[in-house]
Amino acid sequence: MNDQQPYDPYDPYYQQPQIVGYDEYGQPVYQQQQQHQQDPQQQQQPQAQQYDPYTQQQGYGYDPYGQQQAPYDPYAQQQQPQQQGYGYDTGQQQAAVDTTQWNIPQQQQQQQQQQQQSAPVEEPAAPPAPAPERAVPGQRRSAPDGEYKTEQFSFIEEPDADSEDVIDWLKFTESRSERREEARRRGRSRVVALVVVMALVVAGGVGYLWYAGKLPGFSADEEKRNTATGPQKRDVIMVNLHNTKNKDTSTALLVNNATTKQGTTVLLPNSLAVADGETGTTGTLAKSIADSGSQSTRESVDTLLGTKISGTWRLDTPYLENLVELVGNIDITTNAEVPAAKKGEDPLVTKGEEQSLNGQAAVAYATYLGEGESEVKQLERFGAVMQGVLRKISEDPKGATITVETLAQILEPPMTEQDLGAALANLAAHAKVGDYKTTVLPVAEDGSLGEKATETVVKDILGGTVSAPEQGAALRVGVKNATGDKADRDAARVSIINGGYTFVDGGTADLAASSQVTYGDAKNKAQAEEVAKTLGLPVSAVKKGKAAPNADVSVTLGGDYESG
Repeated sequence: MNDQQPYDPYDPYYQQPQIVGYDEYGQPVYQQQQQHQQDPQQQQQPQAQQYDPYTQQQGYGYDPYGQQQAPYDPYAQQQQPQQQGYGYDTGQQQAAVDTTQWNIPQQQQQQQQQQQQSAPVEEPAAPPAPAPERAVPGQRRSAPDGEYKTEQFSFIEEPDADSEDVIDWLKFTESRSERREEARRRGRSRVVALVVVMALVVAGGVGYLWYAGKLPGFSADEEKRNTATGPQKRDVIMVNLHNTKNKDTSTALLVNNATTKQGTTVLLPNSLAVADGETGTTGTLAKSIADSGSQSTRESVDTLLGTKISGTWRLDTPYLENLVELVGNIDITTNAEVPAAKKGEDPLVTKGEEQSLNGQAAVAYATYLGEGESEVKQLERFGAVMQGVLRKISEDPKGATITVETLAQILEPPMTEQDLGAALANLAAHAKVGDYKTTVLPVAEDGSLGEKATETVVKDILGGTVSAPEQGAALRVGVKNATGDKADRDAARVSIINGGYTFVDGGTADLAASSQVTYGDAKNKAQAEEVAKTLGLPVSAVKKGKAAPNADVSVTLGGDYESG
C-alpha cells in the first residue's frame, strides 16, 4: 500500500507529486520526495511543476480523484498466435508512429519501473527510454527545414518465423506446376504415339495390299509375270498314284517355283507319248510306268519336257488314305458324287463346295472315273485331293518330315524322307495362302505335245526357256511329223538315236512340202547342220529361229524327207 497522503487538488501551493506507476490493485504510485540537499537550480525545478489548473495534463482528461487514466494504445505490441498452415506470415513489423504517450496503464507502469532502474532519480522529468524489445519505432520527426530524410523511411528486416512454411508452400506450388507440366507432356506423348500407331497401321495396310497384289499398278500377278521372263529356281518332284485295286496309275508333277513364289500341280495324262531312253521306242506314260519303272519314266519325262525332276514319290492308295488321316480331314470342292461300294448306302462323297473328306472318301474321289468320262476328269479329282492335302501339311520342314516318317513308306532313291518333307513343306506354304493352282498338260490324240502345251505349260510352268544341256549330255532333237505318214516319224526317231542324239517327240503337224531344221541358240548351229545330215536333209534347210521349248534343235519333216 502507498502510505503517502494524496495531495489536495484545491491547494494552489501544494506541490503535485509525479505518478511513477500503478500497483497490483490499480492505484497510482507517486515519486518519493528527495531529502538530500539540491543546488538552487534543482530546488527551483520542482517549483516549476506546481499545480497549474490551466496546464495541460498528461492524457485526454482530468481525474478529480488524482488518478490519471492513460488511453488505450491500439498500436501496443500484442502477442498474436502464430498462424499455421499454408499462408504467408509477414512477421512483426515496427509501427511508423510513436505511441508511447498512448500506452495503457499496465504497459505504462512497466515502462516507468524500467526507467527507475536504468535512469537516475534526479531527472524525473526525462521521458522513459523505450524498451529494447519494443517492436514499433519512435515517431518520425520532421527535419528543421521541414523535409524528411531518406533514412527515416528505412524498414527493419526481421527473420520470418514461418520461413519453413513459406518454403513448403513454394515447394508445393512448384510440385503442382511440375505435375501439371508432366501431365501435359504425357498427353503430348500419347498423341504422338497414337499418330505413330495410325501411321504404322496405314503402312501395314498398304503393305498388305501390295503383298496381296491388290494395289493398282502393283499387282502380284504382274510382278510374277515380269519375273517369270528371267532365270527361275524350280523344284519338281513326280508323284505316281497307284490304285492297288485295279492297277491304274495317275501321275502328277509338283512344281515349287521359288522365284515367283508359286506352287503348281501339273497333271500328266496316261496317253502322253514318251520315248524310252535306251531303245528310243515311243510309248505311253502309263506303259512306261508299268514296264520301265519309276526311274526310267522320270528320265523320259525329263527328256520330253526339258525339266529337271529331283525324285519320284510313289504313293499307293493305302498310303494316301493314311496321309489324309494324319493331316486331318481335307476340305475340297467336288464335281461328282461317288457312290458307296454297296447299293442302298449313303454315297462316299457328295457333290458340292467345301466337302469334308476323310481318308477313305479322299481315295475314292481321287480314283473315281464316271461312266463315259474322259481321263482328264479323274486327273482333276486327283489334283484336287493333292492340293487339299498340301493345305493341311505343316509349313515347317521338320513337321512335314515327321508326317512322312509316320507313314512308314519306303521311298525310291534318290528321294529321302527329309527331301520329301522339305518339298511338301514348301508347297504347303504356297497352298495355304492361295498361291497354288492345278493344271492339266494338254496332249494330242496321239499323245504328242502341241503348241499350246509347249507354250503354256512346258515353257511358263516347267522351265521357262529350256536351258542348255549339261556338259557331255546328248543334244535334244525334237521331231514333228508333217509328212502325213506315221512311219516317217519312227524312221526319224531311229536315225536320231543312232546319231547319238536324244529324240523328243514333237507330235504331228499340218502337211508341209519341204523339211526344216531350226535352232534357237547360235552355238547349236553346227550341231543343227549335223542333225540335218543325219536325217538326209540338205544344209540349206538349217535356219536360225525358234526351237521347241523342250528341245535344242527342232526338225519338221516335210514331203522331201525320205525315210529309206
